Amino acid sequence: MTLELSLQFGAFPNAAEHRRAVTPARARRWVGLAMQGPAEIAVRIVGTEEGQALNRQYRGKDYATNVLTFDYTREPVVAADLVLCAPVVEREATEQGKTLEAHYAHLLVHGALHAQGYDHELGERQALEMEALEILLLGALGYPDPY
Repeated sequence: MTLELSLQFGAFPNAAEHRRAVTPARARRWVGLAMQGPAEIAVRIVGTEEGQALNRQYRGKDYATNVLTFDYTREPVVAADLVLCAPVVEREATEQGKTLEAHYAHLLVHGALHAQGYDHELGERQALEMEALEILLLGALGYPDPY
C-alpha cells in the first residue's frame, strides 16, 4: 500500500505540544494502518478560527469541530484532506482523560475511515461498524478503546 502524506501545522497557541504529539512518523503510521489501499492524504492541524471558518463554509455549522474530512476521490487512489482543530482536540483529550497523542491517533484513524466512505452519521449500523473498526485499529497501534 502506498501512502503519500503531508503534515501541516497552522498558527495557534501551544503549537509545540501538538507538534510533539503528531510527528510525521506517527501520522504516517496512524493513517497508514487505517487505509485499505493507496492514498494521498494531507493532514492540517489548525487553530480555532480556521477550524470554525472551514466548518461554517463546508458544513454550515458555525463552530470549530475536532476533525473535518474532505474526500476528493476514492478510486483508484483515496485523496483527502484531514483538518484537525488543535484547541478542540486538546480540550476533548483533557475531558476524556486521554493523552493528546492518543486522541490525535483516534481522530486521524477516524478521518482516514471517513475518506474511504465510512460514515457514522448514516445510521446506527454504520456507526457501530465504524466504531468497531476504530477500536480494532487503535488496539493494533497500542492505544486503548477510544470510546
